[in-house]
Amino acid sequence: MQNKGAIRLFAILIALICLYQLMFTFQANQTEKEARAYAKGDKQKELAYLDSMSSEVVYNLLGIRKYTFKEVKELQLGLGLDLQGGMNVTLEVSVVDLVKSLSNYSKDSTFTAAIKLATEKQKNSQDDFVTSFGKAFEEVSPNGKLASIFNTLELKDQVKYNSTNSEVLNVLRKETKVAIDNSFNIIRTRIDRFGVAQPNIQPLQTAGRILVELPGVDDPKRVRKLLQGTANLEFWETYDNSEVYPYLAQANQKLVEILALKSTGSTIPADTTTTQVAVADTTSSLLSEMEAATTTDSASVDPSGDMAKQFPLFSVLSPSATAQGELFPGAAVGTSHFKDTATVNSYLKMDQVKALMPRNLNFKWTAKAIDKEEKFYRLIAIKVTGRDGRAPLEGDVITDARQDYAEMGSRPEVSMTMNSEGAKIWARLTKENVGKSIAIVLDGYVRSYPNVNGEITGGRSSITGMESVEEAMDLANILKSGKMPAPAIIIAEDVVGPSLGQEAINSGMWSFAIAFILVLAYMLFFYSKKAGFAANIALIVNVFFLIGILASIGAVLTLPGIAGIVLTLGMAVDANVLIYERVQEEIVGGKSLRLAITDGYKAAYSAIIDGQVTTLLTGIVLYMFGSGPIKGFATTLIIGILTSMFTAIFISRLIFERQLSRNKNITFTAKSTSNWLRNTKIRFLGNRKLFYYISGALILISITSFLVRGFQSGIDFKGGRTYVVRFDENVKVADVQKALTPAFGNNTPEVKTFGNANQVRITTTYKIDDLSENADNEVEEQLYQGLKNGGFVKDVSLDTFIKLHRMSSQKVGPTISDDIKKDAAISIFFALVIIFLYILIRFRNWQYGLGGIIALTHDTIITLGIFSLFAGVLPFSLEIDQAFIAAILTVIGYSINDTVIVYDRVREYLHLYPKRKLDDNMNHAMNSTLRRTFSTSLSTLVVLIAIFMFGGTSIQGFTFALLVGIGVGTYSSIFVATPIVYDALRKIKKADRV
Repeated sequence: MQNKGAIRLFAILIALICLYQLMFTFQANQTEKEARAYAKGDKQKELAYLDSMSSEVVYNLLGIRKYTFKEVKELQLGLGLDLQGGMNVTLEVSVVDLVKSLSNYSKDSTFTAAIKLATEKQKNSQDDFVTSFGKAFEEVSPNGKLASIFNTLELKDQVKYNSTNSEVLNVLRKETKVAIDNSFNIIRTRIDRFGVAQPNIQPLQTAGRILVELPGVDDPKRVRKLLQGTANLEFWETYDNSEVYPYLAQANQKLVEILALKSTGSTIPADTTTTQVAVADTTSSLLSEMEAATTTDSASVDPSGDMAKQFPLFSVLSPSATAQGELFPGAAVGTSHFKDTATVNSYLKMDQVKALMPRNLNFKWTAKAIDKEEKFYRLIAIKVTGRDGRAPLEGDVITDARQDYAEMGSRPEVSMTMNSEGAKIWARLTKENVGKSIAIVLDGYVRSYPNVNGEITGGRSSITGMESVEEAMDLANILKSGKMPAPAIIIAEDVVGPSLGQEAINSGMWSFAIAFILVLAYMLFFYSKKAGFAANIALIVNVFFLIGILASIGAVLTLPGIAGIVLTLGMAVDANVLIYERVQEEIVGGKSLRLAITDGYKAAYSAIIDGQVTTLLTGIVLYMFGSGPIKGFATTLIIGILTSMFTAIFISRLIFERQLSRNKNITFTAKSTSNWLRNTKIRFLGNRKLFYYISGALILISITSFLVRGFQSGIDFKGGRTYVVRFDENVKVADVQKALTPAFGNNTPEVKTFGNANQVRITTTYKIDDLSENADNEVEEQLYQGLKNGGFVKDVSLDTFIKLHRMSSQKVGPTISDDIKKDAAISIFFALVIIFLYILIRFRNWQYGLGGIIALTHDTIITLGIFSLFAGVLPFSLEIDQAFIAAILTVIGYSINDTVIVYDRVREYLHLYPKRKLDDNMNHAMNSTLRRTFSTSLSTLVVLIAIFMFGGTSIQGFTFALLVGIGVGTYSSIFVATPIVYDALRKIKKADRV
């Protein structure tokens, strides 16, 4: 073996990288374990402990680099929502509202009719809304001019009266793209402030759609409100720090009295005074007292300490002042650690404290921290001047905003333009606030509070003080979004309760452990101790590399991902089996052990590469068109195939080379299995017509079932809402269905037992077309009321019901379900085309590709037929959904793997024995690979049975599809694919030898 040193070095480097990455997961788990031990079951106490550890060093890498708990959590191997609970949401920006806004809410009858028609078209179309609107407008008014509608004040620079409809639509596309990008930035900012560990926010391929994954979230209502609310941009006048500090000093003194009374158990008297006493002259002395009371700038002060007793407000809100007691000018009145902001808010909202403040004084926090560690935030004093409490200027006046540079190009800034009404208000505001700040507030948080140097007329101005170009670009985007309402609608949602997540972890780990042990035992049994031991070491290294690489690339481990790891074990055996069988053949042929190993590895390379690459291609297709957990499965499968090839080819070879260097004898088969399926002489091609009849009959039964019974479409494909509910006692499905029918407006839900008899899955299309913000909450309320009226749950609050009984929920809107079906069809089509092309290139004969495609179609139809035939008969779900499509694609990859192995041997024999008859060569090839087919299929099926039995209810249908598909795929590789190639070659070339 050449380059042993380089391969060994490469393997060691990969191992070190994997170890380095997995240490973050280990350290995070250790800290969380300590938190659980400390809290002793108190969840709030556990969270408080972890929060306090956020900035503490928990991992010291050889004294070179120190990592805090927050950094370790960000770098650990993440768990998917199905393993730890949480919420997965797909949002779609309402382009309909954007187009209406761009028309300045035109009342034109043609425009209104076109909007209505485009909305209807969207339900069954894959076009973006602007394209659908363009087509609808042309239908409603073939000679109509869009320019007459969209030549508004805001768009006058882009849309002229003589602009063509095509040009106007291009402007709409550009503007909607900007708004979609803005919505993404706004949502990301909101989630960052939501306080979720390891959130995932990413735009999807379909324009306007955004995926949000929030691990550990158990309050769906709050998330829906957070994500679906329209961005609110405001411009506020501000107070100066020197004006506000006296009131804060009074508030601090009042809090001293209040807390002192609380500590003694006395009743706190109501304080309704509105008199404010000036204490500006005590500023210096009070700040000096504070300076003397504490010598630390610690973020969070001990509530029992002297500082907290003397200065309850200022112990959590550091005044904006110098050490010498001089107040800083500006609207920022203080700074707090993020842990203390809630305490500051609670203090300032007390009636006794509010009574001391001017009625038009309000406070808002900055959106951005002032330090790199993102710990400290400023509190800004807002002046409320309007009678209705609204900001004097709002974001709807912004017509344009862009990132620019100050004079000399030294620092980035934001240039903005307002409409005529906004320009007048802006001129008045700036004139009245020269030397003061104007606070720019988005969603309740201050994004910027620039000082006004003079009156700004004409509606054009600049915002300075940006620290980077990126910050200026983000602020420009946010400002521009103010003129264009872009509400985000939840079109798909998946909520998994924490208890169900823990059960998924347990079942996933059990399936993994059992499958792993079975595979290791099988290799030792079938291929002797020494060869089996080498294969097992390669398998262990393979799993270590696989998990380490997943951690390195920031992948998220899901339950289908665990299934992918387990399935990878079964498929990894294939490469070892191919090598061992070829080595054994070389030994039987009379070669020395060393030469047999060398030639055996060389002979196996072609089959290994062809087989694994075809599976890899289907994995890539699955990754491209899958989403959520299915994409996680594809990621695991792709990485697993690559690591399997490396460990099987190189790691096991290094082990054998070491054993050979010590002159140890290596056997590649056990005595009990050495003759199993060896030297068989089955005439496969002679009986091919019998198998054609068997396959034809199975296909006919399947197609008949398609037509008669149809399929049970999963929620992915038909849309709707699904809830998994667990009760305290066993329930009857019919009784639950009866109780929920009136609650869902006489829309009878589908209710099925899900696992145990006390757990059901409820599916309904009730209000699925209702896109309002509260629709999801209303359906949850109706579900709860129906179950409560039926006596299935106790009279508790809805929130308690969700925490105790609702294990998970899923929502798929009708639009996204159409997209999922389209992506499923495209993914299967692409997989078949790519495989056909690969086989055509590798074997340089289209007949091989034809045989492979017919065999794969055969496998797909029969697997679908079994799902159609036995749906509702077997005690687990046989729905056609995304998971089933993933299973079909995996079966396609696995089946073609088997087929290519046979093809590879056929090609070899045709080259070695050109004078033999074609059927002799093909029969001999199929017999010679029979032992390998048996070992690979058996080990994979054993693995899948372990997943099926121990992997949990949620993936039983997925695993069953794999079991059926791989069983059928193994059959078709032998009895369908190669015989079809044989008949095609004979018919076209009319020869016995090819």
